[in-house]
Amino acid sequence: MSRFQRFAAIDWSGAKGSRHKGVAVAICEADGAAPKLVERAKPWSRSEVLEWLLATSKEAPTLYGFDFSFAPPIVERGEYLPGEPGIPGTAREFWAYVDRCCADEDLGAASFLEQVHRRHFYFGIADGTKADFVRFRQCDARLNAQGGRKTASAYDAIGAAQVAKASFSGMRLLHRLDGKVAIWPMEPLPDSGSAVVEIYTRIYLRRAGLQGMKLRSRAELNIALKALGSAPARLRFEPDDHQTDALVTAAGMRALATSEPHAFTPEGLTREIAATEGWTFGIL
Repeated sequence: MSRFQRFAAIDWSGAKGSRHKGVAVAICEADGAAPKLVERAKPWSRSEVLEWLLATSKEAPTLYGFDFSFAPPIVERGEYLPGEPGIPGTAREFWAYVDRCCADEDLGAASFLEQVHRRHFYFGIADGTKADFVRFRQCDARLNAQGGRKTASAYDAIGAAQVAKASFSGMRLLHRLDGKVAIWPMEPLPDSGSAVVEIYTRIYLRRAGLQGMKLRSRAELNIALKALGSAPARLRFEPDDHQTDALVTAAGMRALATSEPHAFTPEGLTREIAATEGWTFGIL
């Protein structure tokens, strides 16, 4: 049994602006009850998510999952931004560096990609060959070797599936959480209290027997939840894919943490990787 009493999943967004329709928050209790959306009168801001997490983390031991890369890859090339002087070599130092470089509103980081370190990110064919930019972390390589779809690269900043802007804005969030809530695996899972992990919804859709499809209805959502040992969600409306991602992932995190003894000790996770690249919760 997991020591956590609650599980929360946050579908994140790196979009410019102060409020984001792409942000969704879902939470479920450890008892198998259906996950619920944490709703707001207006779309979430990233700063509101930070405030909500800090407040609720003190109420009960909660495992929070965010769907962005906690750090860029470094093991393959030895540097986050090759050829740039003065770039830190650990994730936590890099979060602080990203935060110092960005003045974007609401924890945004678009300027980091578009201006500060533009040459490291792929925005389109004018930048050259995409393969020259795309690099992956060790946990991504493990997921691909297991037959999972390769996750997007933190250096790929084009298209609907890109995670670059979300990831670098997320690093600003992690910098503000560091020292207040445990962030795994950059630090070992503590014996008590709340913790934050990186998530990837496709992992839980596969565990539910689905092929990584986007869910956009209550019926599809509840098929996935049932397969993950959860009661059906009771929604007043047809959810969008951001909401279903958060709901399924909250239930999936609960199922994984409860049933998988190696959830926090996956094969291949070394101290070096934990401190530099991190790991996606659920890649075993």
